[in-house]
Amino acid sequence: MTVQTTTHLNFRGDARAALGFYHSVFGGALTVISYQDMGAVQDPAEADQVVWGQVAAENGFRVMAYDVPAARPWSRGDDPFFVSLRGDTTEEVTALWERLAEGSTVVVPLATSQWAPLYGMLTDPFGVTWVIDVAVEHSAA
Repeated sequence: MTVQTTTHLNFRGDARAALGFYHSVFGGALTVISYQDMGAVQDPAEADQVVWGQVAAENGFRVMAYDVPAARPWSRGDDPFFVSLRGDTTEEVTALWERLAEGSTVVVPLATSQWAPLYGMLTDPFGVTWVIDVAVEHSAA
């Protein structure tokens, strides 16, 4: 069983610039997927914003980021990050989800998504929001 946690930063229109900055500092592979790339555009003005992005360096540095859609409440000081928990198999992710979900508020139920065999989001009893999925490879941007 292998799991990995990664800081998942939340922005409102600045995710691409932030990821570019972190890439310039830490190097590694930069991946940026827009709402348009995912076929998930809800507001045409946000089509090129980041639905998922990551910088992954060989030295172990890893950060993920996305642009919170305007339809969802967001403020720079509130909910500025998620903890991303990724596993290799649906079985291990499901088992971890079930334990984390006890006493938590489910934001997005654990289910198949466009980008992963399983994905879900919950806020634990301590106010920490977790995004949980089965890891899949994405080619660098």
